[in-house]
Amino acid sequence: MRFGPVPVAEAAGLIAAHSVRAGEAVVKKGRVIGPEDAARLGEAGVAEVVAVALEPGDVGEDAAAERLAAAVAGPGVAVEPPFTGRANLHASQGGLLVLDEATIAAVNRIDEAVTLATLVPFKPVVPGEMVATVKIIPYAVPGAVLDRALAAAAPAIRVAPYRLTRVAAISTLLPGLKASVVDKTLRTLDARLSPAGARIVGEARVPHEAGAVAEALARAVERDGAELAVVFGASAIADRRDVIPAGIEAAGGIVDHLGMPVDPGNLLLLGRLGQGSPDPVPVIGAPGCARSPKENGFDWVLQRLLAGLPVTRDDIVGFGVGGLLMEIVSRPQPRAGGESADDA
Repeated sequence: MRFGPVPVAEAAGLIAAHSVRAGEAVVKKGRVIGPEDAARLGEAGVAEVVAVALEPGDVGEDAAAERLAAAVAGPGVAVEPPFTGRANLHASQGGLLVLDEATIAAVNRIDEAVTLATLVPFKPVVPGEMVATVKIIPYAVPGAVLDRALAAAAPAIRVAPYRLTRVAAISTLLPGLKASVVDKTLRTLDARLSPAGARIVGEARVPHEAGAVAEALARAVERDGAELAVVFGASAIADRRDVIPAGIEAAGGIVDHLGMPVDPGNLLLLGRLGQGSPDPVPVIGAPGCARSPKENGFDWVLQRLLAGLPVTRDDIVGFGVGGLLMEIVSRPQPRAGGESADDA
Protein backbone atom coordinates (compact mmCIF):
# COMPACT_ATOMS: atom_id res chain seq x y z
CA MET A 1 0.00 0.00 0.00
CA ARG A 2 1.34 3.41 -0.99
CA PHE A 3 0.45 6.39 1.18
CA GLY A 4 1.27 10.02 0.56
CA PRO A 5 0.50 13.19 -1.39
CA VAL A 6 -0.35 12.91 -5.09
CA PRO A 7 -1.28 15.59 -7.64
CA VAL A 8 -5.03 15.98 -7.71
CA ALA A 9 -5.03 15.30 -11.46
CA GLU A 10 -3.65 11.80 -10.71
CA ALA A 11 -5.90 11.07 -7.72
CA ALA A 12 -8.85 9.45 -9.51
CA GLY A 13 -9.26 5.84 -8.38
CA LEU A 14 -7.23 6.29 -5.21
CA ILE A 15 -8.55 6.32 -1.62
CA ALA A 16 -8.71 9.64 0.19
CA ALA A 17 -6.53 9.33 3.31
CA HIS A 18 -8.16 12.40 4.86
CA SER A 19 -11.36 14.32 4.24
CA VAL A 20 -10.89 17.18 1.78
CA ARG A 21 -13.20 20.18 1.50
CA ALA A 22 -12.67 23.01 -0.97
CA GLY A 23 -15.60 25.25 -1.77
CA GLU A 24 -18.50 22.94 -2.66
CA ALA A 25 -16.17 20.03 -3.43
CA VAL A 26 -16.08 17.45 -0.61
CA VAL A 27 -14.34 14.07 -0.53
CA LYS A 28 -14.68 12.08 2.68
CA LYS A 29 -11.89 10.12 4.32
CA GLY A 30 -11.73 6.52 3.14
CA ARG A 31 -13.76 7.11 0.00
CA VAL A 32 -12.48 6.30 -3.48
CA ILE A 33 -11.81 9.54 -5.34
CA GLY A 34 -13.79 9.60 -8.59
CA PRO A 35 -12.83 11.50 -11.75
CA GLU A 36 -15.51 14.10 -11.05
CA ASP A 37 -14.25 14.51 -7.47
CA ALA A 38 -10.71 15.11 -8.73
CA ALA A 39 -11.94 17.63 -11.32
CA ARG A 40 -13.99 19.58 -8.75
CA LEU A 41 -11.10 19.68 -6.31
CA GLY A 42 -8.79 20.94 -9.04
CA GLU A 43 -11.29 23.62 -10.04
CA ALA A 44 -11.45 24.68 -6.37
CA GLY A 45 -7.71 25.24 -6.33
CA VAL A 46 -6.56 22.01 -4.65
CA ALA A 47 -3.19 21.00 -6.09
CA GLU A 48 -2.66 17.69 -4.31
CA VAL A 49 -4.33 15.30 -1.89
CA VAL A 50 -3.02 12.66 0.52
CA ALA A 51 -4.20 9.38 -0.89
CA VAL A 52 -3.76 5.62 -0.65
CA ALA A 53 -3.02 3.34 -3.57
CA LEU A 54 -3.39 -0.40 -3.14
CA GLU A 55 -0.60 -2.60 -4.43
CA PRO A 56 -0.81 -6.12 -5.81
CA GLY A 57 -1.66 -8.55 -3.02
CA ASP A 58 -3.13 -5.94 -0.71
CA VAL A 59 -6.44 -6.73 0.99
CA GLY A 60 -8.81 -3.86 1.71
CA GLU A 61 -9.52 -2.99 5.34
CA ASP A 62 -13.15 -4.17 5.36
CA ALA A 63 -12.45 -7.49 3.67
CA ALA A 64 -9.49 -8.16 5.97
CA ALA A 65 -11.48 -7.30 9.10
CA GLU A 66 -14.39 -9.50 8.04
CA ARG A 67 -12.21 -12.51 7.30
CA LEU A 68 -10.30 -12.28 10.57
CA ALA A 69 -13.46 -11.75 12.61
CA ALA A 70 -15.01 -14.84 11.04
CA ALA A 71 -11.89 -16.83 11.90
CA VAL A 72 -11.96 -15.98 15.62
CA ALA A 73 -15.73 -16.22 16.12
CA GLY A 74 -16.80 -19.35 17.98
CA PRO A 75 -20.17 -20.76 19.06
CA GLY A 76 -22.67 -18.19 20.25
CA VAL A 77 -20.93 -15.32 18.41
CA ALA A 78 -22.07 -13.54 15.24
CA VAL A 79 -19.99 -11.25 12.99
CA GLU A 80 -21.57 -8.00 11.84
CA PRO A 81 -20.88 -6.51 8.38
CA PRO A 82 -17.59 -4.56 8.36
CA PHE A 83 -17.27 -0.79 8.08
CA THR A 84 -14.26 1.55 8.06
CA GLY A 85 -11.93 -1.39 8.64
CA ARG A 86 -13.87 -2.66 11.63
CA ALA A 87 -15.83 -5.89 12.10
CA ASN A 88 -17.73 -6.22 15.37
CA LEU A 89 -18.62 -9.52 17.01
CA HIS A 90 -21.85 -9.81 18.99
CA ALA A 91 -23.27 -12.44 21.31
CA SER A 92 -26.01 -14.43 19.59
CA GLN A 93 -27.13 -15.92 22.91
CA GLY A 94 -26.93 -15.15 26.60
CA GLY A 95 -24.19 -16.68 28.70
CA LEU A 96 -20.57 -16.17 29.73
CA LEU A 97 -17.90 -14.89 27.38
CA VAL A 98 -15.14 -17.48 27.10
CA LEU A 99 -11.84 -16.47 25.51
CA ASP A 100 -8.70 -18.23 24.33
CA GLU A 101 -6.38 -15.51 25.52
CA ALA A 102 -3.27 -17.07 24.01
CA THR A 103 -4.81 -17.09 20.53
CA ILE A 104 -6.01 -13.50 20.87
CA ALA A 105 -2.53 -12.39 21.95
CA ALA A 106 -0.98 -14.30 19.04
CA VAL A 107 -3.22 -12.52 16.55
CA ASN A 108 -2.35 -9.13 18.02
CA ARG A 109 1.38 -9.87 17.79
CA ILE A 110 1.30 -10.50 14.03
CA ASP A 111 1.48 -6.90 12.86
CA GLU A 112 0.61 -3.45 14.14
CA ALA A 113 -1.95 -3.14 11.36
CA VAL A 114 -4.09 -5.93 12.84
CA THR A 115 -5.91 -5.54 16.17
CA LEU A 116 -8.40 -7.67 18.06
CA ALA A 117 -10.06 -6.43 21.26
CA THR A 118 -12.57 -8.17 23.53
CA LEU A 119 -14.53 -7.72 26.71
CA VAL A 120 -13.04 -9.25 29.86
CA PRO A 121 -13.16 -13.04 30.05
CA PHE A 122 -16.16 -14.69 31.73
CA LYS A 123 -18.26 -11.54 31.53
CA PRO A 124 -22.00 -12.31 31.51
CA VAL A 125 -23.41 -11.15 28.17
CA VAL A 126 -26.87 -10.86 26.67
CA PRO A 127 -27.95 -11.51 23.07
CA GLY A 128 -26.86 -8.68 20.79
CA GLU A 129 -24.14 -7.39 23.10
CA MET A 130 -20.85 -6.55 21.41
CA VAL A 131 -18.16 -8.87 22.78
CA ALA A 132 -15.19 -8.15 20.50
CA THR A 133 -14.02 -6.06 17.56
CA VAL A 134 -11.44 -6.51 14.83
CA LYS A 135 -9.95 -3.26 13.57
CA ILE A 136 -7.54 -3.00 10.65
CA ILE A 137 -5.56 0.18 11.26
CA PRO A 138 -4.53 1.20 7.69
CA TYR A 139 -6.79 1.17 4.63
CA ALA A 140 -5.37 -2.18 3.54
CA VAL A 141 -2.94 -4.85 4.67
CA PRO A 142 -0.55 -6.97 2.61
CA GLY A 143 -2.07 -10.33 1.88
CA ALA A 144 0.90 -12.01 3.57
CA VAL A 145 0.13 -10.20 6.83
CA LEU A 146 -3.51 -11.25 6.71
CA ASP A 147 -2.48 -14.82 5.95
CA ARG A 148 -0.25 -14.89 9.04
CA ALA A 149 -3.04 -13.49 11.18
CA LEU A 150 -5.48 -16.08 9.87
CA ALA A 151 -2.95 -18.83 10.51
CA ALA A 152 -2.65 -17.70 14.15
CA ALA A 153 -6.41 -17.37 14.52
CA ALA A 154 -8.88 -19.96 15.80
CA PRO A 155 -12.43 -19.78 17.21
CA ALA A 156 -11.08 -18.01 20.30
CA ILE A 157 -14.23 -16.10 21.24
CA ARG A 158 -17.38 -17.96 22.27
CA VAL A 159 -20.39 -17.59 24.52
CA ALA A 160 -21.06 -20.47 26.90
CA PRO A 161 -24.84 -20.63 27.34
CA TYR A 162 -26.35 -21.04 30.80
CA ARG A 163 -27.11 -24.71 31.44
CA LEU A 164 -28.03 -25.18 35.09
CA THR A 165 -31.49 -23.88 35.97
CA ARG A 166 -32.51 -25.66 39.20
CA VAL A 167 -30.86 -24.26 42.32
CA ALA A 168 -31.37 -25.23 45.95
CA ALA A 169 -30.87 -22.64 48.69
CA ILE A 170 -30.08 -23.88 52.18
CA SER A 171 -29.73 -21.49 55.12
CA THR A 172 -28.39 -22.51 58.51
CA LEU A 173 -29.80 -20.79 61.57
CA LEU A 174 -28.42 -19.64 64.91
CA PRO A 175 -30.05 -17.56 67.62
CA GLY A 176 -29.87 -13.91 66.67
CA LEU A 177 -30.12 -14.46 62.91
CA LYS A 178 -33.33 -12.74 61.88
CA ALA A 179 -35.73 -14.37 59.46
CA SER A 180 -35.77 -11.10 57.54
CA VAL A 181 -32.03 -11.50 56.82
CA VAL A 182 -32.63 -14.94 55.31
CA ASP A 183 -35.59 -13.61 53.31
CA LYS A 184 -33.47 -10.81 51.88
CA THR A 185 -30.66 -13.26 51.09
CA LEU A 186 -33.03 -15.42 49.07
CA ARG A 187 -34.36 -12.42 47.15
CA THR A 188 -30.78 -11.42 46.35
CA LEU A 189 -29.95 -14.94 45.15
CA ASP A 190 -33.08 -15.02 43.02
CA ALA A 191 -32.03 -11.75 41.38
CA ARG A 192 -28.61 -13.25 40.62
CA LEU A 193 -30.15 -16.35 39.06
CA SER A 194 -32.76 -14.58 36.95
CA PRO A 195 -30.46 -13.37 34.11
CA ALA A 196 -29.30 -16.97 33.65
CA GLY A 197 -32.86 -18.30 33.45
CA ALA A 198 -32.32 -20.21 36.70
CA ARG A 199 -34.54 -20.32 39.78
CA ILE A 200 -34.68 -21.57 43.34
CA VAL A 201 -36.46 -24.94 43.26
CA GLY A 202 -35.95 -25.88 46.91
CA GLU A 203 -35.44 -23.75 50.00
CA ALA A 204 -34.56 -25.05 53.45
CA ARG A 205 -33.75 -23.41 56.78
CA VAL A 206 -32.01 -25.77 59.16
CA PRO A 207 -30.02 -25.66 62.41
CA HIS A 208 -26.36 -24.77 62.07
CA GLU A 209 -25.30 -28.41 62.40
CA ALA A 210 -23.45 -30.73 60.01
CA GLY A 211 -26.15 -33.41 60.15
CA ALA A 212 -28.90 -30.95 59.33
CA VAL A 213 -26.91 -29.57 56.40
CA ALA A 214 -26.32 -33.10 55.09
CA GLU A 215 -30.02 -33.96 55.24
CA ALA A 216 -30.98 -30.72 53.50
CA LEU A 217 -28.48 -31.35 50.70
CA ALA A 218 -29.76 -34.88 50.17
CA ARG A 219 -33.36 -33.64 49.96
CA ALA A 220 -32.37 -30.88 47.56
CA VAL A 221 -30.94 -33.39 45.10
CA GLU A 222 -33.29 -36.33 45.56
CA ARG A 223 -36.59 -34.51 46.09
CA ASP A 224 -36.14 -31.16 44.36
CA GLY A 225 -33.88 -32.23 41.50
CA ALA A 226 -31.40 -29.46 42.23
CA GLU A 227 -28.51 -29.14 39.79
CA LEU A 228 -26.65 -26.72 42.07
CA ALA A 229 -26.86 -26.08 45.81
CA VAL A 230 -25.94 -22.91 47.68
CA VAL A 231 -25.51 -23.04 51.46
CA PHE A 232 -25.68 -19.77 53.40
CA GLY A 233 -24.19 -20.30 56.83
CA ALA A 234 -25.38 -18.45 59.90
CA SER A 235 -21.68 -18.29 60.71
CA ALA A 236 -18.87 -18.03 58.17
CA ILE A 237 -16.81 -21.10 57.29
CA ALA A 238 -13.58 -20.91 59.26
CA ASP A 239 -12.05 -24.33 58.58
CA ARG A 240 -12.50 -27.47 56.47
CA ARG A 241 -13.82 -29.15 59.64
CA ASP A 242 -16.50 -26.51 60.16
CA VAL A 243 -20.24 -27.18 59.92
CA ILE A 244 -20.86 -26.66 56.19
CA PRO A 245 -17.89 -28.64 54.83
CA ALA A 246 -18.63 -31.37 57.39
CA GLY A 247 -22.24 -31.41 56.20
CA ILE A 248 -21.17 -31.79 52.57
CA GLU A 249 -18.95 -34.75 53.45
CA ALA A 250 -21.67 -36.30 55.62
CA ALA A 251 -23.95 -36.17 52.55
CA GLY A 252 -21.37 -38.20 50.62
CA GLY A 253 -19.80 -35.23 48.90
CA ILE A 254 -16.32 -33.76 48.86
CA VAL A 255 -14.86 -30.34 49.47
CA ASP A 256 -12.76 -29.20 46.52
CA HIS A 257 -11.51 -25.86 47.81
CA LEU A 258 -11.95 -23.51 50.74
CA GLY A 259 -10.94 -19.89 50.49
CA MET A 260 -10.53 -17.56 47.54
CA PRO A 261 -8.17 -14.64 46.75
CA VAL A 262 -11.11 -12.33 46.10
CA ASP A 263 -12.18 -9.69 48.59
CA PRO A 264 -15.10 -9.55 49.28
CA GLY A 265 -15.49 -13.31 48.89
CA ASN A 266 -12.51 -14.79 50.76
CA LEU A 267 -14.51 -17.36 52.73
CA LEU A 268 -16.18 -19.19 49.83
CA LEU A 269 -16.21 -22.98 49.77
CA LEU A 270 -16.62 -25.11 46.66
CA GLY A 271 -17.62 -28.76 46.82
CA ARG A 272 -19.79 -31.32 45.07
CA LEU A 273 -22.17 -34.16 45.67
CA GLY A 274 -22.13 -37.43 43.73
CA GLN A 275 -18.48 -37.20 42.75
CA GLY A 276 -18.69 -40.64 41.14
CA SER A 277 -21.63 -39.54 39.01
CA PRO A 278 -21.24 -38.25 35.44
CA ASP A 279 -23.18 -35.18 36.59
CA PRO A 280 -22.06 -34.25 40.11
CA VAL A 281 -24.01 -31.47 41.80
CA PRO A 282 -21.82 -28.45 42.67
CA VAL A 283 -22.21 -27.03 46.17
CA ILE A 284 -21.20 -23.49 47.08
CA GLY A 285 -20.67 -22.60 50.71
CA ALA A 286 -21.47 -18.93 50.31
CA PRO A 287 -19.37 -16.23 51.97
CA GLY A 288 -21.19 -13.64 54.02
CA CYS A 289 -20.84 -11.04 51.26
CA ALA A 290 -23.12 -13.16 49.05
CA ARG A 291 -26.02 -11.72 51.04
CA SER A 292 -25.26 -8.37 49.38
CA PRO A 293 -26.40 -7.64 45.80
CA LYS A 294 -23.06 -5.97 45.01
CA GLU A 295 -20.52 -7.89 42.95
CA ASN A 296 -18.25 -10.15 44.95
CA GLY A 297 -16.33 -13.39 44.49
CA PHE A 298 -19.50 -15.45 44.88
CA ASP A 299 -20.75 -14.06 41.56
CA TRP A 300 -17.65 -15.22 39.71
CA VAL A 301 -18.07 -18.82 40.83
CA LEU A 302 -21.87 -18.91 40.57
CA GLN A 303 -21.92 -17.60 37.00
CA ARG A 304 -19.39 -20.13 35.75
CA LEU A 305 -21.23 -23.01 37.36
CA LEU A 306 -24.57 -21.89 35.91
CA ALA A 307 -22.94 -21.94 32.47
CA GLY A 308 -21.76 -25.49 33.07
CA LEU A 309 -18.11 -24.44 33.14
CA PRO A 310 -15.71 -26.18 35.49
CA VAL A 311 -14.26 -24.22 38.37
CA THR A 312 -10.95 -25.74 39.41
CA ARG A 313 -8.47 -24.89 42.12
CA ASP A 314 -6.27 -23.29 39.46
CA ASP A 315 -9.21 -21.12 38.38
CA ILE A 316 -9.85 -19.99 41.94
CA VAL A 317 -6.25 -19.14 42.78
CA GLY A 318 -6.07 -17.25 39.49
CA PHE A 319 -8.83 -14.91 40.65
CA GLY A 320 -6.30 -13.02 42.76
CA VAL A 321 -5.28 -10.71 39.91
CA GLY A 322 -8.18 -8.26 39.88
CA GLY A 323 -9.68 -9.90 42.94
CA LEU A 324 -9.57 -6.80 45.15
CA LEU A 325 -13.11 -5.52 44.67
CA MET A 326 -14.93 -2.53 46.09
CA GLU A 327 -16.28 -2.44 49.61
CA ILE A 328 -19.84 -3.50 50.26
CA VAL A 329 -22.33 -1.55 52.37
CA SER A 330 -22.70 -4.37 54.87
CA ARG A 331 -18.98 -4.27 55.62
CA PRO A 332 -17.78 -0.66 55.86
CA GLN A 333 -14.02 -0.17 55.68
CA PRO A 334 -12.98 -3.60 56.97
CA ARG A 335 -9.47 -3.38 55.55
CA ALA A 336 -8.79 -0.45 57.85
CA GLY A 337 -9.18 -2.85 60.77
CA GLY A 338 -11.83 -4.70 62.69
CA GLU A 339 -12.87 -7.16 59.95
CA SER A 340 -15.23 -9.86 61.08
CA ALA A 341 -14.76 -13.39 59.76
CA ASP A 342 -18.52 -13.66 59.30
CA ASP A 343 -18.49 -10.83 56.78
CA ALA A 344 -15.96 -12.09 54.25
